[in-house]
Amino acid sequence: KRLPVAGRRPAMTGTRRVIVGTSGSPGSLRALRYAEAVARTQSAILIPVLTWVPPGGDRADRLQPSGYLRHVWQEAACQRLRDALIAAWGHIPDDLPVQPLVRRGEPGRVLLEIASGPDDLLVVGAGGRGALARIARSGQVSRYCLAHSRCPVLAVPPPALAQEAGHLRLAWKFWSRTLTPDSVLRDHGRAPA
Repeated sequence: KRLPVAGRRPAMTGTRRVIVGTSGSPGSLRALRYAEAVARTQSAILIPVLTWVPPGGDRADRLQPSGYLRHVWQEAACQRLRDALIAAWGHIPDDLPVQPLVRRGEPGRVLLEIASGPDDLLVVGAGGRGALARIARSGQVSRYCLAHSRCPVLAVPPPALAQEAGHLRLAWKFWSRTLTPDSVLRDHGRAPA
């Protein structure tokens, strides 16, 4: 099955590195799997990137600096990246050069600093659309990368389930429901015991 992708330019032969934004969201996991497939076909290095900023942003960190907290936040980001890679693949592939990278900074800016060569390919999750996505500011990173990149960018659409959950009414209904064994059986057309 071919994955529909929108981007600035198509993937070029001779891609040396495939850089992929990774946050652990369903959209980023799908982008990670797609980036793996591209890296394999291009015999390229796969670089999953997770970015982080201190709670309250860099300004808050400058006002109340703490080396200990910076270390804790960095370690938490490393763990999130490991968790995302395991969620996407089950284990890091042995037969593909993978160089995970954790960087401090805003995602779009950091991704473009890393994916700066003409033989790089940047893969990002496209984010959702609709009211919920606008509230969550989903898709800002992909739009920023598409607008400012100097290398080819592929924007991978979110999985169908994430798109459905993006509809405000459906998301509200899902998040606000009470889950009981009887309701699960009823939802699957079985009579409660």
